[in-house]
Amino acid sequence: MKHSKVVGQGYYVPDSVVTNDDLSKIMDTSDAWIQERTGIQERRHLGRHSGQTTRDLGYKAAMKALGSANLKPSDLDFIVFATLSPDYFFPGNGVLLQQDLGCDTIGALDVRNQCSGFIYALSTADAFIKTGMYKTILVVGAEHHSVGLDMTTRGRGVSVIFGDGAGAVILQANDQSKGILSCNMGSQGEHAEELAVLFPGSKYGWADEYNDAHITPEIIYPVMNGTFVFKHAVVRFAEAIDKVLLDAGKTMDDVSLLIPHQANLRISQFIQKKYGLSDDRVFNNIQKYGNTTAGSIPIAFAEAMEAGRIKEGDLVCMAAFGSGFTWGAVLIQF
Repeated sequence: MKHSKVVGQGYYVPDSVVTNDDLSKIMDTSDAWIQERTGIQERRHLGRHSGQTTRDLGYKAAMKALGSANLKPSDLDFIVFATLSPDYFFPGNGVLLQQDLGCDTIGALDVRNQCSGFIYALSTADAFIKTGMYKTILVVGAEHHSVGLDMTTRGRGVSVIFGDGAGAVILQANDQSKGILSCNMGSQGEHAEELAVLFPGSKYGWADEYNDAHITPEIIYPVMNGTFVFKHAVVRFAEAIDKVLLDAGKTMDDVSLLIPHQANLRISQFIQKKYGLSDDRVFNNIQKYGNTTAGSIPIAFAEAMEAGRIKEGDLVCMAAFGSGFTWGAVLIQF
C-alpha cells in the first residue's frame, strides 16, 4: 500500500499586524485581558477593504508549498481546500484555487470542518493516495476571518481571538514506510451551536431575509460558549492524540513534536502538561497569529520546518478540536 509523504509546505500571513493594544482602542479590552485568557499578543488582518480574499491567501501559501517541493501546478492531481471563510457561499474555494494556479481540469474538494478542517483535509488526501487514486495532492487551509468579525465590545469574546492566514502542504505517494502513519476524526453534532455562525443558511433564511428583524448580530457573527468549548477541547484533544498513537503502535515518548491547533494557548498548555512534554516538543505560534482556524496547523507546521524543529526521522503529531464539535489527529513519520 502507498504511503503519503509530505514533500513540500508553505504559509502566508498578511503584513498588517493588529496588536492587543490596537484592539483596546476600538473595544473595551486590554492586552492583559486578552493574554490572560488566550495567550495571544497580536494577529494579522487583511481587513474588509483590502481587495484580497481567502483564495488569495490560499494561493500564496500553495505557491510556496509547490516551490518547497520543486513542483509545478501542472504536477498536481487533486486539491483539497479547507476553510470556514470561503469567497462565496458556493462554489467553494477549491475550484477558485484550481483556476488561479492554472491547473488542468483536476478535481477540487472543499472541507468545511472549521478548526479541525486541515486535519480532515489531510486525512482525506491521505486516503486518496493510499487507494492509488491520486499521486500528488495539494492540501490548503486558509481563513479570512477579519472580514466577518464583530469588532466591537459586544463581540470581543470572539473577535480578539481570530486572525487571517493560510498554510499548505503537498502530499505525494511513496513506497516507503515513512509519511502519514495514522489518522482519526470524530464529531459530536449535539454541540453544533456552541461555536457557530448561524446565518446565512436554510434555518434562518436567505437573501430576501437580510432586512428582517430576526437577523441579529447574534446569528450573523461568530458565537462561542468559551468555557464549554474549553472543557470539551481538552478531553477530545487527548482522545484524538491517544487514538492516533495507538493505531500506529506508538506512544507519546516516540513523538518528537506536537503541533496542536492554535485555538487558545491555555488549551495547548493544558495538553502539554497532561503529557509531560517539554517546551521543545510542542510548537505554538498563536501568540503572534491568533487562531487562524483551518490555517493554524499548516502555518505552524511550515514555520516549524523553517525553524529546523522537524528533521529526518522525527515523529510529528498534529491534533485539532473545534466547531461542530469536530476533532482529529494525524501522525507523520519524517
